[in-house]
Amino acid sequence: MNNKKQRLIFLSGASHSGTTLTAMLIGAHPNLCCVGELMTPKLGENERYLCSCKTLLEDCSFWAGVSENMAKRGHEFSISNAKTDIRTNASPYVLKLLKPLVRSPSIELIRDSLLSLSPAWRRQLPKLMQRNADYVSSILEQTGAEAVVDSSKIGTRLKYLLKNENIDVQVIWVVRDGRGVSLAYTNPSQYADAKDPKLRGGGSGETQEKGRGITAAAREWVRSNEETEALLATMPKDKWIKVHYEDICNSTEKTLNKIYEFIGVDPDKKRLDFKTVEHHVVGNGMRLDSSEEIKIDDQWKTKLTAEELNEFNVVAGDYLRSMGY
Repeated sequence: MNNKKQRLIFLSGASHSGTTLTAMLIGAHPNLCCVGELMTPKLGENERYLCSCKTLLEDCSFWAGVSENMAKRGHEFSISNAKTDIRTNASPYVLKLLKPLVRSPSIELIRDSLLSLSPAWRRQLPKLMQRNADYVSSILEQTGAEAVVDSSKIGTRLKYLLKNENIDVQVIWVVRDGRGVSLAYTNPSQYADAKDPKLRGGGSGETQEKGRGITAAAREWVRSNEETEALLATMPKDKWIKVHYEDICNSTEKTLNKIYEFIGVDPDKKRLDFKTVEHHVVGNGMRLDSSEEIKIDDQWKTKLTAEELNEFNVVAGDYLRSMGY
């Protein structure tokens, strides 16, 4: 493998915060590329799962090329079973330790010490680190870009990416009004998937994520953003940036300029026709929507009841205000 560090732009924060839109907008820049969540979530029915190019994933020439690039680096690879998750092949003991969200350095030190007691984990971790670095390298080779945008969001993934000596990570913390995120959590099929019901679940027509009550949704929004804060506290301040979903929608060009300057690419090469640009994205169903309209989704203002808003405020009101809402 090339000794040069592979550049990765990691989008962090709570799910349903607009990270897929943000990633596709950023990835439309000619020097960057976006393939969605590099952790590669469960893809549902593989024989029906669509790449964002609307080709069946198993027939997509882009992903076939990435698999070939991975093979050159010594890895058997398929996007439907990428094995890039830090939990890949983990024992029940390791899975239990990896489950809690990332917290303070002292707590993480305890977690790392307990993980180190597993011989299987000590053997597996370097292999996973190398596989992830080679995966980024393989995507860059396929696209000719300078950096890959990863919208995985998962804190434990970011923790180990930051430890990966072969990857140079910059983080974009995407924050969205927690009431909008919580509405999406209550009914992901309706509020957080492709607009065309036939394209939901990646093409199967069935959204995999289950809904949850507003209290649990609010708690998830807070905990996910607190996890990001804990990780950012360990990073140099010039390696991360915070952006708001609402600014991405309402002041798109200005916000993109800010992001591109942070990444170090020419802001003048931005593309707002981000769906026209060739993408091969897996993950959130909005990648399959044909519309390029960048419009804020604030359905929470009419869809959440007064009782639900009160439930949210009890759990997350203080944190919401601390985020500027």
